[in-house]
Amino acid sequence: MITLLVDLDGTITDPAPGMIGAFRFALERMGVTPPPTEDLLWIIGPPNRLSFPKLLRPDQDVEEAVRLYRERYGAGGLFEARVYDGMPEALQALRSLPARLFVCTAKPHVFAVPILARFGLTSVFTGIYGPDLEGRLDDKGLLIGRMIEEENIDPARTIMVGDRANDVRAAARHGIPTVGALWGYGGREELTEAGAASLCEAPHRLLASVAELV
Repeated sequence: MITLLVDLDGTITDPAPGMIGAFRFALERMGVTPPPTEDLLWIIGPPNRLSFPKLLRPDQDVEEAVRLYRERYGAGGLFEARVYDGMPEALQALRSLPARLFVCTAKPHVFAVPILARFGLTSVFTGIYGPDLEGRLDDKGLLIGRMIEEENIDPARTIMVGDRANDVRAAARHGIPTVGALWGYGGREELTEAGAASLCEAPHRLLASVAELV
């Protein structure tokens, strides 16, 4: 049996309205004029602690910005998302390989769990992994290392599915190849440069892409 590590934001769900709305809310409360929504798509994927410093002044408190983001996001923004068309069916098909599926996300675990429950996807996964609110395991490479240890995962029998360079590079640190999700936010150039083992155009093609690597 193989193991699949599946990213959440930009891979299973399109979280843009809720995430960008909360990010802009935090910037406004910090006294920073937020960029237009279409110019903030890059925040989807990386931890907020890495994104806020790019827009805040050097003297501003990143942790306060993160707190404000979570205030807005936790009040309902986390559910301002949609599951990509065909993804529930793709996940069920992947289980039939057979495979164990785990969520591996940069989103804090306390947000990832209710999102997956809201969309009826919890039962598809053997486990759901994300960092804590204090930022421990914000580094996805460290998160994958924790998963390997706790779930007795064999990297040689494991594949990552994600849409950003961070997914590819974090998995590569453990010798795990990545299927790049082109329906997400990274794009062909970003995923190719990061070293994705293959690129997948749409969720309904995900089973074939994974099977090729197996």
